[in-house]
Amino acid sequence: MLHYLIIVMLLLSCLKAVAQEVQLADTVETRPLKLTHAEPLYIDLIRDLGAHKGEKEWNIGAGLTDNLGYDRYEFLVEYEWAPINRLGLEVEVPVSLYTPNISDLDPQLNRPADRIESLKLAAQYTFLVSDKYQTSMALGTITEFELADLNRIGKDNMVKGFLLNPFLVMAKRWGSNMHSLVYTGPRVLFPFHKSGTEVGYEINSSVHYMIPNSRNFIGLELNKEFSHGEFHMVARPQMRITIDEGLMIGVVPGIPIIRGEERLSSFVRLIYEPRHRK
Repeated sequence: MLHYLIIVMLLLSCLKAVAQEVQLADTVETRPLKLTHAEPLYIDLIRDLGAHKGEKEWNIGAGLTDNLGYDRYEFLVEYEWAPINRLGLEVEVPVSLYTPNISDLDPQLNRPADRIESLKLAAQYTFLVSDKYQTSMALGTITEFELADLNRIGKDNMVKGFLLNPFLVMAKRWGSNMHSLVYTGPRVLFPFHKSGTEVGYEINSSVHYMIPNSRNFIGLELNKEFSHGEFHMVARPQMRITIDEGLMIGVVPGIPIIRGEERLSSFVRLIYEPRHRK
């Protein structure tokens, strides 16, 4: 009789352990592989490559660009998050303000009007994460609703057109600390005030060295664009510094290599990543 009682107790104990394992499996989500890649600071990604569900990030950016005839001040606020594994979404509102450059003979030359540039909605899905080749690849799209100049609000249509920017991202780690990334795709503008479209193409490449045992890095980003029959390229050396857990700052000077009206520029990005449940 005693040994039957012991067997029953052992069976109950085993059933209880199995039930606990099943409950644990239901509450803990298996997360796919994610590789660490250094993300460029000026033309940044929608979300980390291979993003995990629940990740989120706030960005506040400010910059100054010296152009022929005027200076451009740019500001942006963006929020990005991952609703499911490997899918990143983003909402961004960029603002541009312009002031005359008194060093030029004609400070009003081609000076644009101040404007909230657009409402920018974007999505990015990482379709490849290879541990063997230390490579990640993603496809994404950006839709921007172009807004009217501030001095034309109430006189013209609020939305001037929309821009589509499908893109491909390819990133690779070389050893423990070197990172490279290419972000490329066409930009197609559909204006509402005239027929036809305006097409350009971007190739943004970068290389970074990440400081061991930290999230800090130094690197170089090259922004290249073909539009209106012209080619422009700006080199942006950069560094990212961790201020506190989840809070980082990126500093990006801009040096035009093949220049139009753009001259030297500077840009600062404040990055805040709230902690998320794993």
